[in-house]
Amino acid sequence: MNKFMFYFWIFGIAFIAFFTGEIATVMMLYLILITLNAIHTTIKDFYNDWKSRY
Repeated sequence: MNKFMFYFWIFGIAFIAFFTGEIATVMMLYLILITLNAIHTTIKDFYNDWKSRY
């Protein structure tokens, strides 16, 4: 996920949460998105390393 899409989703979630009053939801979803982005980056690194060996 590139930075534009990451910030787009964070802004979208924050916009919805502002009108529903769920600020804690924004914080939890932000942490989930950060974690998923880190997992995705790690898997891509492993794949590129594996691909370069064979």
